[in-house]
Amino acid sequence: MTSSLIRGRPRRATAHIPVRVTQAVLGALAGAGWLVLPVMTVEAHDPVPVASASAVAGAAAPQQDGTSAADLVLPLVAGVTAVALAGYGYMRRTRRARTRTTPGTVSAQPPVPTPADSERQARAALRLADDCVRAGREELCLVRELFGEKQTEPFTHALRAAETELSAAFAIWRRYEEGVPEEASARRQALVGVIGRCAEAGRRLDAEAAALDRLRGLDGAEEGGGRGVEAALVVAEERFRELAARAVTAQEKLATLRERYAPSAGGPVAGYVEQAKDRLLFATARLNEARQAADAGDQGRAVRQLRAGEGAVVQAGVLVDGVERLAAQLREAAALVPAALTGAEAELAAARGGTERTTTAEPHARPAHADMVLAAVREELTGGPYDPLDALRRITRAAQRLGGARSGVLDTAALLVARSSVAGAEEFIAVHRGAVGAEARARLAEAVRELGAGNTARADAAAGEARELAERDVRAYGTPYLGTEAATAGLAGAVLGGILLAETPDAGPPASYGGPRTRSRRHA
Repeated sequence: MTSSLIRGRPRRATAHIPVRVTQAVLGALAGAGWLVLPVMTVEAHDPVPVASASAVAGAAAPQQDGTSAADLVLPLVAGVTAVALAGYGYMRRTRRARTRTTPGTVSAQPPVPTPADSERQARAALRLADDCVRAGREELCLVRELFGEKQTEPFTHALRAAETELSAAFAIWRRYEEGVPEEASARRQALVGVIGRCAEAGRRLDAEAAALDRLRGLDGAEEGGGRGVEAALVVAEERFRELAARAVTAQEKLATLRERYAPSAGGPVAGYVEQAKDRLLFATARLNEARQAADAGDQGRAVRQLRAGEGAVVQAGVLVDGVERLAAQLREAAALVPAALTGAEAELAAARGGTERTTTAEPHARPAHADMVLAAVREELTGGPYDPLDALRRITRAAQRLGGARSGVLDTAALLVARSSVAGAEEFIAVHRGAVGAEARARLAEAVRELGAGNTARADAAAGEARELAERDVRAYGTPYLGTEAATAGLAGAVLGGILLAETPDAGPPASYGGPRTRSRRHA
């Protein structure tokens, strides 16, 4: 609906046009009057009263029976000046109304954003919506432990609805990147759809943010506020102690992975234990500050520190879980490699039998390539440490190129590889989201869709691209607060992980459950 200010200003602007025209007409009439007056009085017998005979005698010498040139020049100049001023005022007013940019003036044709501007807006909307969903997921993870599934169901429902909207936005964006649709107007509408879906995802979370604060007792109310912080601190500190012990175990598991497998096997979780300890260090400081603030009755500060500490605890859990997940998947893959090799060799033999009756080069080339891949994998198995997941990836890809009927063991192997790739990309982006752009997030969303549809090869490829793009973004981002005391207190990791929302001296407010309007709320 158009506001009264916007509706009124153009009418007031056009209302001045008749006034200017009237002024111009009056000026012209006045000038004409001055021109006509001497003519009307030149033949009169008693034109005007005179002051004295001496004054008349002094002025009579240069005059004749008619009017002089001076009598005509002054009125003419006055009339021309009046018309010129009125015309200049009208032109200036019209030009100002066309080019004015102050609030309240609506241009007849508002500027249409360029495709590049629309794409930047869509990328920013995707990144913001994805951050909101991830922050909401992190906070809700701890809230469920405190209140259970039933009481947190509305917030879980809103989060899932936001995830659905975001997934649809990423799907539209992915098709847009692939050139679908082709028409310029349809592509503009696709970008509008991306932005609209992201806005709806944020709206879903915004609508439940205040209710979640009330449930937790973090809404600033006098009664229950301190108890809400206290209860949340108990849960966060318990999770903190559990993760501190698991981080030590995860470090031992990483050492075992380096001894048992090739260096590439543990590459996806390289540095995870150190980052987990960094997040726990940050969590220690923030949870302690939250408890001190709660004891002092400073509810707003207690809530801010609590949420920052909770976010760090959850991300430390993601990192430790990543090490444990990869260790388990490597063991599973190592046990599956011999059976996958046998299944692939059976398909290779069947493919060779089918190509004996053909004369083209392509059918013969595929079995030859698969034979080379399988031979290399067998050599790695007998030659020393190797990467089981990478071996399964090469086996399944070689078998897929043969185009025959897939055996069950090969499908199981492909699914394990795809799940590992998607989980690795998800973990990396989750704990580095402060630096990761929309392209990596879009590839991850594509990988999740393909995995859900059973397209394991596509899911693995998309997840690999997502991980590469995310790592590139993190390298370009660098390390905030490098070389400062804040870096040693875990602040840099908190900003990189999106736990804190700004690189200001206090690193801004902590991220929380909510959309763009509420996720950075500061509690008074």
